[in-house]
Amino acid sequence: MSRSNWKGNYLDTIFLKRIFNKKTLYIWSRSSIIPNLLLGFTVFVYNGKLFKKLQITREKIGFKFGLFVKTRTKPSIKKQKKSKK
Repeated sequence: MSRSNWKGNYLDTIFLKRIFNKKTLYIWSRSSIIPNLLLGFTVFVYNGKLFKKLQITREKIGFKFGLFVKTRTKPSIKKQKKSKK
């Protein structure tokens, strides 16, 4: 279910405090919308384990941070080596 229109886009309140102080931001809220204020910033988004680097461009504005940072990795299948007998 999508967010209702009368509430507007979700933006964490920490952004307003940190945007004017730094050029790089650390973000834990993946469900926040990328605002116009962050154009040209370098943002580090937390994926649950690490912070992934994200460069904000014009095409990314209006989308959520979580869309660009994947939280899951593909499982790697390791082949077993044959032992010499």
